[in-house]
Amino acid sequence: MFNPTAFPEPTRVPVNGVELEVFEAGRRNVGEPIVLCHGWPEHAFSWRHQVPALAAAGYHVIVPNQRGYGNSSRPTEVTDYDIEHLSGDLVALLDHYGYADATFVGHDWGAHVVWGLTLLHPNRVNKVINLSLPYLERGDVPWIEFMEGVLGGDFYFVHFNRQPGVADAVFEENTSQFLRNMYRKNVPATEPQPGMALINLARAETPLGEPIMSDGELAVFVSAFESSGFTSSINWYRNVDRNWRLLADVNPIIQQPTLMVYGDRDAVARSENLAEFVPNVEVVTLDCGHWIQQEKPEETTQAIVKWLEQQGTD
Repeated sequence: MFNPTAFPEPTRVPVNGVELEVFEAGRRNVGEPIVLCHGWPEHAFSWRHQVPALAAAGYHVIVPNQRGYGNSSRPTEVTDYDIEHLSGDLVALLDHYGYADATFVGHDWGAHVVWGLTLLHPNRVNKVINLSLPYLERGDVPWIEFMEGVLGGDFYFVHFNRQPGVADAVFEENTSQFLRNMYRKNVPATEPQPGMALINLARAETPLGEPIMSDGELAVFVSAFESSGFTSSINWYRNVDRNWRLLADVNPIIQQPTLMVYGDRDAVARSENLAEFVPNVEVVTLDCGHWIQQEKPEETTQAIVKWLEQQGTD
C-alpha cells in the first residue's frame, strides 16, 4: 500500500484573502501546470497515487487543500464558500505561480468547482478532467429546491441546508468511525433506512464492504478532520443554491477538451446530455464505486496520462 510519508511536504500559499495548504511535485516541469482538486470529505492526499505519475509525465503538479480543509483557512461566513470564492482561490493560485492557465482535475465536489471555474474563468482553464460528478445542467429550479422535491428532506444536500449544524456535530462526534465507514468499496446493496443516510453511516458500528485504503492512509484523513471539524467543508453544500444564482448569466457551454471519468458502481448519476454542454468530451468508465482515483489508482492514472498525451498530439 501507499506510504503516507511519501506525499510531498506542504507549503502555505496566500490567495484571494485566505491561505491554502498546497502540495507540489514536479517543480522542474515549470510551464506545464496541472491542478488537482479533491472532493468531500476528502483532502489533497486523495490524489497521492496520481501525483508521482503526473510529475514523471512532465507536469508541475499542484494539489491544494481547498478552503475549509486540512490546514487551509476556514472562514466563518457560509457565503465565503460559494463558487466565486472557490474558483477565485484557484485563479489566485495560478497567479501565485505565474501561470496564465492550467489543466484542472476534479473529483466529486472538486469536479463541481472545476466545472464552475471553467464557466466563470474560461481563459484560465486549458483542459478539464473530472471524476464522478458530471456537468450539472443549471435548469429552471434552484438545485436544493429541485433535490428536495425529488429526493426529500433527508437527502444529505437538503439536510445540510435545512438543518445546519446537525450532521456536522454527528460527524465530529464520530470522525474516525464515519470516515472508516465512508471509504469503502464493494458495499452490498441494502434497503434504504429512514433518516439521513450519512448520519446513519457515521453512527454505524460495523462497516460494510471493504476498505479502500490502509489504516495509515485513513489516519491522514481522520487527523485532518479531527483538527478542522466538518462545518467549513459542509458549508460548500450550503452554497449550492447561491451558486445556481451566481451562474445564471454565464455561457453554459464548456469548449475546453474534457475527459469525464465515471465509476460504473458510483451512486452519483451520470449525465444524459453531457455532450450538449461539453461538446469536446471523451468519457471513460472504470469498474469501481465513488472513490475512483483511490479505488482504481493505476487505471485512473493511466486514463488521465493517456488522454493528456493524446491532447498533446492532436
